[in-house]
Amino acid sequence: MTTPPTQLIRIGVMGTHSTGKSLLMRRIEMELRGRDIPVQRTGHLGRRAALVPLPKMQHHTVDSTRWVLATCIADEVAAAARLDDAPVRVVLADRACWDALAYFRAALQWRGESVPRTDREALHRLACAPDPYDLLFATVLDTGLPVQPKHDYDDRYRKLVDHHTHALLHEENIPYVRVTSHHASQELAIEHALQLCGTEALV
Repeated sequence: MTTPPTQLIRIGVMGTHSTGKSLLMRRIEMELRGRDIPVQRTGHLGRRAALVPLPKMQHHTVDSTRWVLATCIADEVAAAARLDDAPVRVVLADRACWDALAYFRAALQWRGESVPRTDREALHRLACAPDPYDLLFATVLDTGLPVQPKHDYDDRYRKLVDHHTHALLHEENIPYVRVTSHHASQELAIEHALQLCGTEALV
């Protein structure tokens, strides 16, 4: 007797730091659990990255970006595996794979540097390795919102990440949903996710 294939729905989010990515994923997770839809959410990448002696933020290198990409992919695979017995599996990727490339491009521009084409292509292949997301959100930076003092962010780098996030998605022709800081935009994003998972759940 063979086990019937299960549906796997992958929803990702990307965008510059402190723009509500994790909050959006947590709210979607809570709504899905409230509807008894099996879901796993990846996350805490920043906390784990702090334990790895690699450059961060505007100092990102090829190696640090490779680590972030590989970790994101591994986290999503593990999250899906935890739901193997469920008829519908939803994985919420708090930091989609493409996010790492946007941060890397922004770091290079911030430093005024470049890397060999072979390195750029290798990172691009790694970002392309997983199947496309069924739904991808990209947050939009609102410079009018204050950032907590404990976050010692470089303002220019934060803006560069926002720019490269949306530029990269346009270059790659990847469908995505822009999510602004406005309440209505965030509620619409959550509704997008619920509709996708609700539709898939009926298959």
